[in-house]
Amino acid sequence: MAKIVECVPNFSEGRDRAVIDALADAIRRTPGCTVLDVDPGASTNRTVFTFVGSPDAVVEGALAAARVARERIDMRRHQGEHPRMGALDVCPFVPVSEVTMEECVACAREFGTRAAAELGIPVYLYEEASRQLHRKSLKQIREGEYEGVAARIRRPEWRPDFGPAEFVPEWGATVTGARFFLIAYNVNILGTKEQAHRIALNLREQGRGPDDPGRLKAVKAIGWWVDEYGLAQVSMNLDDYTVTPPHVAFEACVEEAAKLGVGVAGSELVGLVPRRALLAAADHYVQKEALFVVDERQKLRLAVERLGLSSITPFVPEKRVIESLIASGTSEPLLALSVREFVELLGARTPAPGGGSAAAVTASMGAALGAMAGWMTYGKRKFEEKDAVMRRLIPPLDAAVKALLPMVDADTNAFTDYMDALGLPKDTEEQKKARDVAMQAGLRSAVEVPLATMRLADAAWDAMVGMAEHSNLASRSDLEVGARCLETGIWGAHRNVAINLGQIHDEAFRRRVGAEADSLGARATAKCAEVLSVVGAR
Repeated sequence: MAKIVECVPNFSEGRDRAVIDALADAIRRTPGCTVLDVDPGASTNRTVFTFVGSPDAVVEGALAAARVARERIDMRRHQGEHPRMGALDVCPFVPVSEVTMEECVACAREFGTRAAAELGIPVYLYEEASRQLHRKSLKQIREGEYEGVAARIRRPEWRPDFGPAEFVPEWGATVTGARFFLIAYNVNILGTKEQAHRIALNLREQGRGPDDPGRLKAVKAIGWWVDEYGLAQVSMNLDDYTVTPPHVAFEACVEEAAKLGVGVAGSELVGLVPRRALLAAADHYVQKEALFVVDERQKLRLAVERLGLSSITPFVPEKRVIESLIASGTSEPLLALSVREFVELLGARTPAPGGGSAAAVTASMGAALGAMAGWMTYGKRKFEEKDAVMRRLIPPLDAAVKALLPMVDADTNAFTDYMDALGLPKDTEEQKKARDVAMQAGLRSAVEVPLATMRLADAAWDAMVGMAEHSNLASRSDLEVGARCLETGIWGAHRNVAINLGQIHDEAFRRRVGAEADSLGARATAKCAEVLSVVGAR
């Protein structure tokens, strides 16, 4: 999977459309950057941009926009309701996919270093990128706002991390750093502002003070009244949704509102949200209500309905879930192809994609046909007594399909890494050693990926046998084809393990992996025969 970082720069301009468009265009023109959202506010005189890309790309995109801001925004004339201290006020980098917090810290430091040097501006680090406790939070650094920068910046404890320790009137100062994905989440309260605020005080981590903490970790909250909606809200920042996800915050609001005798009428997500947060909500309600929902689209719809996310404006996952807005095919180019395109590419005069990718596709089709046999049984009155069994058997097959599909690209990528190593120079002894190390690493990857394919496919066998025993016999041939596909996919992955394993120098690795692959291959042969035998006996 591709590394994806989200960057959310906040610029102190929310009224001049030409400047806002120029900032957005600078990001869009940066290779590898995808702009997901541009949210200007006239009263705040501030625009929040959300864009994603690789770690290197988002740094370039942020710098490109900062250059425009340096030319087009003058803080000496800025007025707005939102706290601010600079033309580019804050520029956080957020891990989204396959990226660590440390990598995002590196993005912030690179951006700060280069922005300070090129634009001659003071830059502070915050959150995970800051090493100084007295200036770790944005609130600490921005105290006194733009008007206070001139006096503070000259004090030793407020010397910028990058750039000049002097006031730049037309710019102010910029804060950059790395943080977790912050979810702005509001729960609608059919009561007063004061009641909403009482709920907020009970829930937010700091509570009412050191001696009276709130219920929810990593949550900031206040209560307010929204004239536009005609209701109160508990307005929360979920600073780490893996600690307190939206559904936990929502249920806590419901409980606290009930104590006050006031109603809750849905909720509102502001901006974009990671898919994982909504799927966690769906899984919570699936378990709580003993539902059977496997399809991801249905899970998202369940989360939207149970949280009341369309209570203010329609919540459309395709437009609000961050992963849905990222251009498809960037990290899995083979999966983005049509069946025709993939097969034609498979038959082209190129070594990749090859047998390993074909094996992963074949195994995934086997698991899919097993799931199909389950769906042709579940929910039908004729087989109503089998519903509980199907609820148990379908999920592992569905999970196997989802896990096997990414292996199609992973196998080709592993082979490409090995071929790249093969092409390294070997003119000197040092080059030969470096080439050999790279080749061995490439070979290990070329072994471990098809071995992973074998393991993932193997996890489907028990459910396949269960389907053979219980599924609708009208789908008998589909299940039989599925069993053969699963076996063939594992056999194909086994052959890819074997052909590369022999070239690896590490004898202990060869023995261990060889034994596991042989065992999985033998089990596939036996399990396929069992599925066919059980179905045949019926």
